Amino acid sequence: MTRLRVYAADDAGAATLDTQDPAAIGAALTAIGVRYQRWALRDIAAGAGAETILAAYAPEVERLKAEQGYRSVDIVALAPDHPDRAVLRGKFLSEHRHSEDEIRFFVAGEGLFTLRTDDDRIHAVLCTAGDLISVPAGMRHWFDMGPTPRFVAIRLFENVDGWIAKFTGDAIADRFPRHEPVAA
Repeated sequence: MTRLRVYAADDAGAATLDTQDPAAIGAALTAIGVRYQRWALRDIAAGAGAETILAAYAPEVERLKAEQGYRSVDIVALAPDHPDRAVLRGKFLSEHRHSEDEIRFFVAGEGLFTLRTDDDRIHAVLCTAGDLISVPAGMRHWFDMGPTPRFVAIRLFENVDGWIAKFTGDAIADRFPRHEPVAA
C-alpha cells in the first residue's frame, strides 16, 4: 500500500507524518509541488510487453503528453533476478535533480521516491501499483527500488534522450531508510 512519511532533514528517526491515506498523501505532495494521482489498474498479463502496457494506458498517457509536452514514453521493468539489479539500484540512490519533471506511473510493484524540499523536509513516498508521481524539475530526490526490485513503470520525458541526472554530491540519502519491499 502507498505510504508517505515526512521527516526533518536532520532527524531520519522520527517521522512528523506517516500516512497511507491517499487523500492525505495527495494533499501533502500537492503542497510541495509534486503531482500525485491514483489511476485505475488495467488487467494486464504478467510479463506483458511494452506495447501492450502502453496501449492499455494510452488515454492517460496521451492526456499527460498533451498537458505537459512530454515527447518520449517508455517502460522500465525490473525483477528480483535481474543480473544488474545492484548496479541499477545504486545508480538512483544518491540525491540528484533533473532539468525536467520525473514522472512515473507504477503499473506493478513498488519503489520509494524520497524528495527533499527547499525547507529541508524529507518526503519518503512508497509508490505502489496504480500510483502516478511527478517530481518537479529541480527538486532534489533519490529513488530506491530495494535489494530485490519488482516493478513495472511507465516513464514520460520531455527530452527524447530520457533520464538525465545532475547529482548534488550531498550524502543525505545515506542517512534515511532504504526501501525494504513489502509486496510479494
